[in-house]
Amino acid sequence: MNHRSLTRAKAARRRRLTVYAARVLVLVVVLAAWELMARNGVIDPFYFSMPSKVWDQIVQWTLHGTSQGSLGEQIWYTLYEALLGWVFGVAGGVVLGIGLGRVRFLADVFSPYIKVLNALPRIALVPIFLIIFGLGPASKVASAVVLVFFPVFFNAFQGAREVDRNLVANARILGASNRRVTLQVVIPSATSWIFTSLHVSFGFALIGAIVGEYLGASKGIGLLVSISQGTFNTAGVYAAMVILAVVALLAEGLLTFAEKRLFRWKPGGSGAGSWAGD
Repeated sequence: MNHRSLTRAKAARRRRLTVYAARVLVLVVVLAAWELMARNGVIDPFYFSMPSKVWDQIVQWTLHGTSQGSLGEQIWYTLYEALLGWVFGVAGGVVLGIGLGRVRFLADVFSPYIKVLNALPRIALVPIFLIIFGLGPASKVASAVVLVFFPVFFNAFQGAREVDRNLVANARILGASNRRVTLQVVIPSATSWIFTSLHVSFGFALIGAIVGEYLGASKGIGLLVSISQGTFNTAGVYAAMVILAVVALLAEGLLTFAEKRLFRWKPGGSGAGSWAGD
């Protein structure tokens, strides 16, 4: 490694440390301002609670559990529903997105239906899923699927459409069938598009699971939010939101790590999910 490369590496390392320090500083300032305003009556602690009470609630749930069981059980229940919905939604979005992106006739036929379905308020379908599937995990998984599917579908569709036509033509000249072109040219080329949607879609999966649990469930973080709201426990509502944020950040970190490992060959990263990759 020459001197110029070492200098660039040191500059990049300093920038990362500066960004992390700034992020921590912003968090500390926000939490401190929140705590001070709540304690001094600038904001009503009944509605907004305060960080110290939120922390106490998390500690209480961690040490003594919740009325539905241990905190870990509630987190796992929600995560299980979100992961299942995410996997099914991603699989369906990728398959249909690539398929319609490759076959223009099918894309023209189904285009108006997909646009209409995408325009529907999908959160409004959650009560219907509760009626159909009951209060168990199936209704929450279905809610997560409908929220995850469309962002993945549109990115996979666009990725299939944006494949370099010269690559496709060269593959055909070499005798590749449609199936081999799709598997060995189109899907690898569309992978960065698909990964872009994965960063957003897991958050949607969590939203679907939480909303379903909020409306009706026997376990889960969404049920904790509902119970806390029903008992005017504002700290419990914020505590559940903090737990969800931590889960989402951990999932985001895993996706970013997998993305960087997968796209090591691309200069400057994959280009997908620039917020996540910083």
